[in-house]
Amino acid sequence: MAATAGAGPLRVAVVGAGVFGRNHLRVYRELEQAGCAVELAAVVDPDAGARAKAETEFGVRGFATIAECMAWARAEKKWIGAASVCVPTAHHAACARELMACGIDVLIEKPMAASLEEADAIARAAHELGRVVQVGHLERFNPAVRAVRGLLSRPLFFEVHRLSVFTPRSLDVDVVLDLMIHDLDIVMSFVASPVREVRAVGLPVLSDKVDIANVRLEFENGCVANFTASRVSTERVRKMRFFQPHQYLSLDFARQDLLVIDVSDAAGMDAVQLAAMAAAAGGSDHPSEGLSLRKVPVAPGEPLRLEIEAFLDAVQTRSEPVVTAEDGRAALALALEINAAIAAHARSTGL
Repeated sequence: MAATAGAGPLRVAVVGAGVFGRNHLRVYRELEQAGCAVELAAVVDPDAGARAKAETEFGVRGFATIAECMAWARAEKKWIGAASVCVPTAHHAACARELMACGIDVLIEKPMAASLEEADAIARAAHELGRVVQVGHLERFNPAVRAVRGLLSRPLFFEVHRLSVFTPRSLDVDVVLDLMIHDLDIVMSFVASPVREVRAVGLPVLSDKVDIANVRLEFENGCVANFTASRVSTERVRKMRFFQPHQYLSLDFARQDLLVIDVSDAAGMDAVQLAAMAAAAGGSDHPSEGLSLRKVPVAPGEPLRLEIEAFLDAVQTRSEPVVTAEDGRAALALALEINAAIAAHARSTGL
């Protein structure tokens, strides 16, 4: 986002000074220092220790509540126009609605809310107040994901793995709402078809919520997607593989790599046969004889910075954000449906 000549900077605040909040603070400050038309004005967190740490680290004014922040902004005539909501999920709706009532556009970390009712309340407030709401589905801005979009034809089968080592972060939600929701959002945006069937199993391991889950989705258009998410793994894996007619694509979110294996008509193989071959080979990204592999050029970039730049552009141009409130609600609805399926499976098996 380039600086705008003759115009004052857009002042922003970050609500929540935890791990996610500090990353948002960092990116806003980096954009400001790079000459972008943005000014990091405030951080809000009820925890005095977290607030003080953020104030010292980023040289920003800190407040215990949104109301205190707004009172300061009015007194100092420092209008705040946008804010990131990085508080625990249970508080997303209340914080977002309070900010929007003050005339502030919001970027809400995923998941959008703790319930569909709260998500609907956010969307309703945004419509009534004319505010921009972008939901923080970070992987939408991953450069490798962006590169995939120009190659999509008719995805037929997905295999997705998102594994992390255990940390005490985000234990207010289960692994589906914490990790898998990234991939649910991306696959739904790729397939663009309603979900017909959900099958899921999950278990708590180190917390009182589901820490590892496996999900199978079938879409109305016939596409099938398998997801595995774990926050108790010994390694970090962020991979998506999918098949479409005459093509197999492998995306590594962490490395921002995109590999494409093309199958010519002469090879006489369709996507289903290619999927079977890849499965038999253990999911290897190395092509067999008769298949052509190419690495798609991907310009590297930090997804969070790209996400925040897109949010600020939507605020300044009053345009629809890349990830809308409707997108955030759809991902939340599917995640909650998956959680219901996991609970049903647990009851039926006596887990």
